[in-house]
Amino acid sequence: MKYAQMINIEHILVAMAAIILYLLYYVFTKDSEYHKNIRSVASVVEDLNREIFYLKKELTDTQKNIKSNTSRMSDEEIYEEVERSVYDMVKPLSVGVQRLEDTLVTIDEQMNLRISSLENGVKQISIPTSVHGNDDQKIISLFKQGVSLDTISKELHISKAEVEFVLKINKIK
Repeated sequence: MKYAQMINIEHILVAMAAIILYLLYYVFTKDSEYHKNIRSVASVVEDLNREIFYLKKELTDTQKNIKSNTSRMSDEEIYEEVERSVYDMVKPLSVGVQRLEDTLVTIDEQMNLRISSLENGVKQISIPTSVHGNDDQKIISLFKQGVSLDTISKELHISKAEVEFVLKINKIK
């Protein structure tokens, strides 16, 4: 009987170790995905910075062209040209920033879902009641009164093996 209990304990320990290893694998896998997403966001930001640089250069060139053509253009025409240039420069930036914001919101939602999933998974792992020792005194007392192992296990809602385990640990049986 003692050999069977040792095997059961070994199975439980192996199962718990497998669960912990799986959780570690899951966390590392998701961490690498987040790093990949962050790198893609950084790439988008770099592209946006490059686009801003070119737009500033184009704005400078446009301003120079406007200064050289001021004798031919009226103030209203200059204003309209500047307004068109600014709109043309800002539109791609606005679209890029919106895409970046959408990506960040999606990543945040995924992270929150995965964290809550992990928390729920960890909450579901429970420790057997006999490990806590809450029922040990009840088991010993009932056994000394002559109550059978089956009756004790049914009354305390634990397995017969747990009752025998508690009795063996306390050197009663």
